[in-house]
Amino acid sequence: MLFNSIEFAIFLPIVFLLYWFVTNKNLKMQNALVVAASYVFYGWWDWRFLSLIVFSSFVDYTVGLGLAKTQEQNKRKALLVLSILVNLGFLGFFKYFNFFAESFADAFTLLGKEMAPARLNVILPVGISFYTFQTLSYSIDVYKRKMAPTRDILSFFAFVSFFPQLVAGPIERATNLLPQFYKKRTFDYAKAVDGMRQILWGLFKKVVIADNCALFANQIFNDSASVNGSTLVLGAVFFAFQIYGDFSGYSDIAIGTSRLFGFKLMKNFAFPYFSRDIAEFWRRWHISLNTWFRDYLYIPLGGSRGGLQMKIRNTFAIFLVSGFWHGANWTFLAWGAINAFFFLPLFVSGNNRNHLGIVAENSFLPTIRDAIKILLTFALTCFAWIFFRAENITQAIQIIQEIFSASLFELPDKYIGFKAARTLLLVAIFVGIEWLGRRNEYAIEKMFFSWKPFYRYAAYYAIVFAIIAFGGQEQQFIYFQF
Repeated sequence: MLFNSIEFAIFLPIVFLLYWFVTNKNLKMQNALVVAASYVFYGWWDWRFLSLIVFSSFVDYTVGLGLAKTQEQNKRKALLVLSILVNLGFLGFFKYFNFFAESFADAFTLLGKEMAPARLNVILPVGISFYTFQTLSYSIDVYKRKMAPTRDILSFFAFVSFFPQLVAGPIERATNLLPQFYKKRTFDYAKAVDGMRQILWGLFKKVVIADNCALFANQIFNDSASVNGSTLVLGAVFFAFQIYGDFSGYSDIAIGTSRLFGFKLMKNFAFPYFSRDIAEFWRRWHISLNTWFRDYLYIPLGGSRGGLQMKIRNTFAIFLVSGFWHGANWTFLAWGAINAFFFLPLFVSGNNRNHLGIVAENSFLPTIRDAIKILLTFALTCFAWIFFRAENITQAIQIIQEIFSASLFELPDKYIGFKAARTLLLVAIFVGIEWLGRRNEYAIEKMFFSWKPFYRYAAYYAIVFAIIAFGGQEQQFIYFQF
């Protein structure tokens, strides 16, 4: 079920009314409703894959109980390994089997032996990369004794399947979200209004920015061999705003929807395109995934401890795994490696934590120095996005070769007309609003508060009008494929 669909527009009010007016006096009934609604939400896509969520939830719930019963380290390790094997086993089978089979066959071909790869005709379950990591965090944290295992199976199943963030995050930690299912929730009008405001902004990002940018990004990348360098640059820029509007828009809708039901999810994006270097960008982009890898991969590998060689190894490990998490394609590994190369000079020189605050925090505009840094960081990010968006490494290299050719100085040709110019104008307005709201949790959180009610609500209706009038052709959320 898509957030920007008629089905969800009907589904959400029904669940909301049942949650606050029918089950509100009984916590277990509320949690049971969350589980049922979440399974309907997920099963709307393909009910057969509900069995994966149920089985994964049952395994990790049982592992938690087992960890509570034993203090013997070997048994505790065995239980943790069971959780890891089940969750990563599902992920590996559905997402990576064909990739490894084809790569194995290609390796034999390079040795002069033809080999037909074994392929599985399987569908990648939506959101499997998200909910497997979420439930894994529970098993790992219980194993490390960072939290007590739960005996409330209903709360645990609700935590794993919570529908607002089930299929594309944020990837919640059990230490944050699970305890919220233990406590009685009371309706808070101010929080609900704030949630609706964030949903509205998320829909604007998705429908007006991402879906319009997708039209031109797809056209340009699909026809990359016949367009000039300047057009390809615009294609990379369109894709940069497509993926940001799409993914951060989803996160805004998920966080806002959760607030309607009395839950607080972690922030997933913090205006990343205003970053002044790549290190700052990665602190602000897909925060829930990057902190997951930091806590459950980077630090266990040794983190920043040890010598330079270990630091470089651990840095590459986290970026490569992050790239591979996104998909079974060499382009994602290349994207991760490129970002590691961008990040390493800052890390090795000790400059990776230079920009921890908000850019131009006490002024309206950035300094010229900061503006140049922002533009340079955005250019590096767009360069890496080329590999992320390309169908294969060959296409990515051909695109980059054309960009760094004389055709870069030609006027954009194909696909760049009135509609493309209108989309760039919408992007410019969007960037301006994001800049004005960069100190908040999301851009319009406190915007318009100083205005009189008539003008404030006129601004909200203007956003609604923009969604209706300028909404692009409906596109599936990019991160559903991961």
